[in-house]
Amino acid sequence: MNTLLLCVFYVIFLRVYEIQCKSHPKPSCGYPPSQWCRSLEIAIECGVWKQCMELNATRPDPVVPPVEITLYYESLCPGCRAFLTEQLFPTWTLLKDIMKVNLVPFGNAKELPEEDSFSCQHGEPECYANMVEACVLYAAKHAAFPVIYCMESSADVLKSAKPCLQLYAPFVKWQTIESCTRGELGHSLMHQNAVKTQALKPAHTHVPWITFNGEYTSEWEDKAMSTLFTLVCSLYKGIKPPVCTGALKKLDRSFC
Repeated sequence: MNTLLLCVFYVIFLRVYEIQCKSHPKPSCGYPPSQWCRSLEIAIECGVWKQCMELNATRPDPVVPPVEITLYYESLCPGCRAFLTEQLFPTWTLLKDIMKVNLVPFGNAKELPEEDSFSCQHGEPECYANMVEACVLYAAKHAAFPVIYCMESSADVLKSAKPCLQLYAPFVKWQTIESCTRGELGHSLMHQNAVKTQALKPAHTHVPWITFNGEYTSEWEDKAMSTLFTLVCSLYKGIKPPVCTGALKKLDRSFC
C-alpha cells in the first residue's frame, strides 16, 4: 500500500514538473518542458526527440477499451472503505488512461417499496451516506471520484461530505446535493443502484464486490484486494503505459 501511494506521488510530481530535472536542466531551447513533445520540430530543437517518440509509443491506443472496474459497495463498510482508499483510488490515479471506474453505493442494502425507503446494513446513517454519494456521482460527474475518496478516507464520512465537495468539485453547490437526497432524484438514484446490484450474475454474496469488464471471478477479486495495480496492467489489452512497465523512471533518467 505504501509503495503504491509513493508511486502515486511520484507520478503526480512528474506531471507537475513535466519531466523536468531541476538539478541537471536541459539547455534552454525556448520552450517550456510542457511543450517539448508538442511537435517533432520542437522535440528536435530541444534535443529530446528520442524520448518523446518513446513516450508517444506507450500512450494508450484509443481503439483498445480501458479496463472497466465496477465497485459495488457500502459507504460505511470498513472493508469497502479500505479497498476504495488503499487500492482503487491510488490505482486509478496512476492508470486513469487505461481504466474506467464505476461506483455503485448500495451493497447489502434492501429496497422497501411498501415503505418507499431503504434498509442498510450499517443503519440509517449508511443509507443517507449511500444516497449522498449517489447524488455526488450524479452531480459532480468526472470530479465525483476524488470527492468520494475524500469522504471515505476521512474519520467521519458524512461530516466530511460538504468540505470534500467544496474542495474537489467546487462547481457543485452543497445545496444541490442536499436537494437531491431529500427529493425524488436521490430516491431514484438509489433505486437504480438497487436494480444494478440485484442484477449481478453471479449474485453478490459480500461487499466489496468487484467486477472487471462486467465479469466477476473470485481470483480477480482476491488479487484486486492487494495488487489491483498489477492486475489492471495485466488485463489491459493495449500497449502498456510507462507506469506499468517502469518506463517512466527510465524516461525520467534519460531526460536528466
